[in-house]
Amino acid sequence: MPNITLAVPEELHEKMKKHSEIRWSEVARKAISQKMEDLETMDRIAAKSRLTQKDADEITKKVNSNVARKLGLK
Repeated sequence: MPNITLAVPEELHEKMKKHSEIRWSEVARKAISQKMEDLETMDRIAAKSRLTQKDADEITKKVNSNVARKLGLK
């Protein structure tokens, strides 16, 4: 099995050391696996979509604008 190196902030590392009973590599492995499943699902959905990138960009702008308005940022 290939290995990867993961950098975490010092503060997080200190917190992790307090729970040495946890197999942190397994936690990371499961999180990466779940993220890949999510991405594969999105890819399957996107492959069936008739939206163009331009359509998606326009929808994104509208959603961002509405969210900003509701949060009082606009």
